[in-house]
Amino acid sequence: MNAPPSVPGRVAGIDFGSVRIGIALSDPERRLASPHETYTRRGPDHDARRFARLVEEEGIVQFVVGLPVHLDGRESQKSSEARAFGAWLAQVTGVPVAFFDERFTTVEAEQALLGADLSRRRRKDRRDRVAAQILLAAYLESRGRQTGPPRGLDDP
Repeated sequence: MNAPPSVPGRVAGIDFGSVRIGIALSDPERRLASPHETYTRRGPDHDARRFARLVEEEGIVQFVVGLPVHLDGRESQKSSEARAFGAWLAQVTGVPVAFFDERFTTVEAEQALLGADLSRRRRKDRRDRVAAQILLAAYLESRGRQTGPPRGLDDP
């Protein structure tokens, strides 16, 4: 479910993890994606308050949760976890959630951070939010037109 283009507000990209969650935000016009934060999970109640506060403070009108899939497009166990998280996120915030193929975002983020000549610790601190930025930028570029399940990389 996508936020209509006429609804003003930001889109938040989510790089889901069981321990850390990378968050990126679009500008209100939904043209640019910027890394926002890496959130360390603290339990369902605390997490719900954090995401509700994010919606309120940043004017979030849609979340895009990265969907980890295999190279051939099949969903994985992590995909099921990301879908469950997305359903929970929509429930606790009242904001629609879309899913978007996140293949290679963490690898791209790591390569970008290596190019910035950061220490291992500083790369780890930034990796998830940069992965969320890459995911959100791809989503915005596609304007959320990914329909159906993710395809394999060799599918036309």
